[in-house]
Amino acid sequence: MQVINDTSKIMNLDDWEDSSALNGNREDWKKDQFKKRDDDLLGALSWKLSVPSIFPRHWSRATPRMPGVLLLFSTALLSSCVQLLAEANSWWSLAMNPVQRPEMFIIGAQPVCSQLPGLSPGQRKLCQLYQEHMAYIGEGAKTGIKECQYQFRQRRWNCSTVDNTSVFGRVMQIGSRETAFTYAVSAAGVVNAISRACREGELSTCGCSRTARPKDLPRDWLWGGCGDNVEYGYRFAKEFVDAREREKNFAKGSEEQGRVLMNLQNNEAGRRAVYKMADVACKCHGVSGSCSLKTCWLQLAEFRKVGDQLKEKYDSAAAMRITRKGKLELVNSRFNQPTPEDLVYVDPSPDYCFRNETTGSLGTQGRLCNKTSEGTDGCELMCCGRGYDQFKSVQVERCHCKFHWCCFVKCKKCTEVVDQYVCK
Repeated sequence: MQVINDTSKIMNLDDWEDSSALNGNREDWKKDQFKKRDDDLLGALSWKLSVPSIFPRHWSRATPRMPGVLLLFSTALLSSCVQLLAEANSWWSLAMNPVQRPEMFIIGAQPVCSQLPGLSPGQRKLCQLYQEHMAYIGEGAKTGIKECQYQFRQRRWNCSTVDNTSVFGRVMQIGSRETAFTYAVSAAGVVNAISRACREGELSTCGCSRTARPKDLPRDWLWGGCGDNVEYGYRFAKEFVDAREREKNFAKGSEEQGRVLMNLQNNEAGRRAVYKMADVACKCHGVSGSCSLKTCWLQLAEFRKVGDQLKEKYDSAAAMRITRKGKLELVNSRFNQPTPEDLVYVDPSPDYCFRNETTGSLGTQGRLCNKTSEGTDGCELMCCGRGYDQFKSVQVERCHCKFHWCCFVKCKKCTEVVDQYVCK
C-alpha cells in the first residue's frame, strides 16, 4: 500500500466554516437532526424547587412562604450540588462500562440511554437519537484512554484510571496540561471510532467518505474504494463531546467560564489532529503486481501518530487566563497566540510526587523506575528524590522459535532473573 502526503485532499476546516455550500450542509445537519435539542435541554435542566424536610414545620404548610434570603441560599446550594454531581461523572465512563449494541437490546428492558452514567442532558438526548453510535463513542473513549496511558507511561502522572464513573478522579477538576491532553486525546478517539464505523457500514446515518478527488492525483489513478468518513466523524464528535460544555452557563469572566473555554479549545485540537492527519492511501492492481492501475481513498492515520502529535502539543501548551470580557488570553504575551490545533491550560499542574486526596494525585510510591535513565522515567525524577528499593523478578519469554512445515511456529520458554526498582 502506498500513502501519499497530500494537503489538498480535504477542505481546510477554517475554509469549511466559511464555505456557503458546506456551511449549508452543516446547518441542515443541525436543523434536521438536532432541532428539538434546545427544548429538551431546557426541560432537562429545569428543576422544581421543593421545601426540604429539614426546615421548620411552619415553612412546609400548604402555602409556604420562604424568606427571600433562605430561598436564594437553598437555590444556590442545590445548584452547587448538581454541579458537583455533574463534574464527578463523565462520558469517559462509556469506556469503562461496555455499551450494548442495538441488536442486543431486550424487549421490555429499560432504554439504554437512561442506564448510561456520565452523560449530560444534551448528550443523553443525542444518545436517544443515535443509540447505535454509543458503542463506538465508548470505543473511542477507550482508545483515547489507552493512548493517554501510553504517552504518559514514563511520567509521574501516568493517566491512571481510578473508578468507572469519573474515570480519572479529581485530578481532572484542575485545568492543567494533563487535563488538556486528556480532553484532546479522548475527543480524537471519538472522531477516529465514528469515522471508521461509518466506513465499515456499522451506522445507518453515514457511509463511506464523500471527500472530493484530490486535484493533484494522477489522472490514470482511480478515486474510489471506501474511505474513512472523517467529515461525519468530526461533526458528530463536535456535537456530542462539546454538548456538556455548551450547556453550562457561568458568569462572564469567571474562572468556571475559563475552564469551559479551555475544554472546548482542547476538544477541538483533538478533533483537528485526526481530521488533518487523514491521508490518501492507494492500492495497486494488475497482473503479477504490475501496478498498471491504482485505486485511492481517504484513510485515517494510525492513532499512535495522532497521540504523538498531541503529546508534542502538550509539551508546548499555552498558559491562559480568562478576561473580564469572557475570553481566554495568554498569561505571557511574549508567546504566540495559540491556534485551534494547540492545547491550552488555565491552572498549574499539581504535585504528582505524593498522594493527595484533595487534588486527586496518586503519587509515585511503588512505581517502577529506570535506575540508569536520566529522563522522566529515571529513579531520580520518578521517585522525587525519595530513593528506591531494588528487587529481583523472574521473567518468562518465548525463545528459540522455529517454523515447522506446515504451518506452525514452535517456541521454547526461557526464564531470566532481572533487577527492578520501585520508588519508596
